[in-house]
Amino acid sequence: MAMTMEVARQPGSKRVPNVEIGDNGEAVLELWCKGGKGQFSVAGNAVIFVAGPLEDRACPPARAQADDELVAALSEVTNWKRQGDFVSFIGAKTLRFRLDTN
Repeated sequence: MAMTMEVARQPGSKRVPNVEIGDNGEAVLELWCKGGKGQFSVAGNAVIFVAGPLEDRACPPARAQADDELVAALSEVTNWKRQGDFVSFIGAKTLRFRLDTN
């Protein structure tokens, strides 16, 4: 399942964070600048995300910080819900993603 985050692009960047989740919860993250892997564990509407190492791609400081903050927010999610083509991860912050339906 591939999803793109519902968020504005950062100045000077065309990238928007996206995540691809495999059948066993393995995740590939492409953020504003960095990329990496992680693991989702889902039980009903409960979810846990554990980040793996991220590639530091000589990111500008603002994008690197935004990437780190996004991974931290994903690591704090406790629940998820799907509404149509949207998936929300709910924790200290709610992160909303649109399913890539192409």
